[in-house]
Amino acid sequence: MKREGSPLTGVAAIALKEAADHMTSARMHLIMLLVLLTAIGAVYGAIGRIRETTAEDPFLFLKLLTVAREPLPSFTSFLGFLLPLVAIALGFDAINGEFARRTMSRLLAQPIYRDAILFGKFLGGLLVIGIALLTLWLLMTGLGILFLGLPPSGGDVARGIAYLAATLAYAGVWLALAIAFSSFIRSPATSALAALSVWLVMTVFWGMIVPFVASVIAPLDPLDPMSVLAQFEAQQAVARLSPQTLYSEITAMLLDPAARSVGPLFLAQLQGAVIGAPLATADSLLIVWPQISGLVAAMILLFTIAYVVFQRQEVRA
Repeated sequence: MKREGSPLTGVAAIALKEAADHMTSARMHLIMLLVLLTAIGAVYGAIGRIRETTAEDPFLFLKLLTVAREPLPSFTSFLGFLLPLVAIALGFDAINGEFARRTMSRLLAQPIYRDAILFGKFLGGLLVIGIALLTLWLLMTGLGILFLGLPPSGGDVARGIAYLAATLAYAGVWLALAIAFSSFIRSPATSALAALSVWLVMTVFWGMIVPFVASVIAPLDPLDPMSVLAQFEAQQAVARLSPQTLYSEITAMLLDPAARSVGPLFLAQLQGAVIGAPLATADSLLIVWPQISGLVAAMILLFTIAYVVFQRQEVRA
């Protein structure tokens, strides 16, 4: 039977309702309080380090995100570590929570399709993360103006906005992963554990696995000097299967205007280049465009898996 009307009817209502539920939940408040405190600590430490070591710099505000002061890591390191936890917390019970509360049949009794439910829940979680990221970025900018006494330049703002967009895509990957587990695992606790296990492997243990896999794919040959480069390229390719690696490379390029590449550079590639001269924001975006595309593709793939599984599930009153 052919469906009547748009399958996306009601997406906005579900997304706003989901975002409102997240924003008012105690779980979200505790997580965001943790992120806020760690972010303020990282930025405050960076400001102290910048005051001690940095002279005149046209991209001073970008150093607020990347400079670290012991024992605290940088703001971007904190965000790369904690943001997946926020996304997983928002999505691990998106679908199975409705089944557990026996509200899925009531939701589908409304004049909406399943498409709208899944899209609405995903967009609602992404909206909450976007608001949180924008708030953190504005807070960082305000602290920088207050303690450094300088406004951000146009280049700082452009690179900051590009970094925010890439960070939102990175969070979307983990949100889509959590919703995918929520779609085919009926227990919310089990789906949360599964999503956290994937995050732990990709964030903590992936760096240990990559050298072993690369040595199997491209073993070193003592008679071939190019085998070293081949193994490095294989190691880099395997490492990029992790969203954490892609996000780290994007961060390194967008927040460091002097960076030229995310991989090895040969002398022939540096001919005509002014060493230390900053790249334009568009040039930096072009270099990491494959990484950004990889994050978006992973997000779409995981959401598609969740969509197919959810569409095939039987819902009983």
